[in-house]
Amino acid sequence: MPSETETAEQRFRSAFERLKTGKPQVLAHGTSVSQNNVAKEARTDPTALRKARYPALIREIQAWVEINGQQREVKVERQARRRAREDSVAKVKRLTVERDNAQSQLASAHRKVLELLLTNATLQAKLDELLPPPTPLRK
Repeated sequence: MPSETETAEQRFRSAFERLKTGKPQVLAHGTSVSQNNVAKEARTDPTALRKARYPALIREIQAWVEINGQQREVKVERQARRRAREDSVAKVKRLTVERDNAQSQLASAHRKVLELLLTNATLQAKLDELLPPPTPLRK
């Protein structure tokens, strides 16, 4: 609750500090810092925090947002790289499973070819027993 002796600027500054440290009392945890959110955290209408009345505070908020906006971009970039790395790890796992399945299918195909060659040789031997190969003609 705002104190009776606390000025509006002090309430805005307190709200700004709470938002910067990530410990808001009014807004949800993790709410971003902005002029509107500082005013809301101070339990006032967003239009109450005007540049004409609080120019120094507005400059501080804007500077903090700009600096931390750049840090946020770096954080977003890191998160994107982490996601890409996680996607790469998942892709490697998926491709490893595909490779293992392909190798298994290839080994099965080789085994089947050998079985068919053996069956063919066995049947050819039986055929040769039943029908001996033709003898060459003599002159």
